[in-house]
Amino acid sequence: MTHSARQEGSVGRGWTISLWVAQLLLAALFGFVGVMKLTAPIADLAKQMVWPGDVSPALVRFIGACELAAALGLTVPAATRIRPLLTPLAGGGLVMLMVLAMAFHLARGEMQMLPGNLVLGALAGFVAWGRLRKVPIGVR
Repeated sequence: MTHSARQEGSVGRGWTISLWVAQLLLAALFGFVGVMKLTAPIADLAKQMVWPGDVSPALVRFIGACELAAALGLTVPAATRIRPLLTPLAGGGLVMLMVLAMAFHLARGEMQMLPGNLVLGALAGFVAWGRLRKVPIGVR
């Protein structure tokens, strides 16, 4: 193996590790929060996050379902190599969710929420781009 081939392999390995770390972090966070929004009483959620008490319970449950679906989409297709294109799509879906969350929090004057939404959206965008263009996962 030539020196340049070894370098390319190590660079690919670094990207792969970075993407898996991002996928697993996002999946853990959105999986936990998604399950919580799907199962916890709205009154309990409102004590923790305020906004669930100000919107329709159906919207809270829908957002939870989207977050849980994204968590599964970030990990299961990539790990099983069955329909791996779903992984960057899940990342893109989370980007859209974070853009909508930023608009929602801006409208409510909750500026303290924007940095977290921005970081999570950027991380999801990194996964979407990385798994679509930089290090796609092959089909089994």
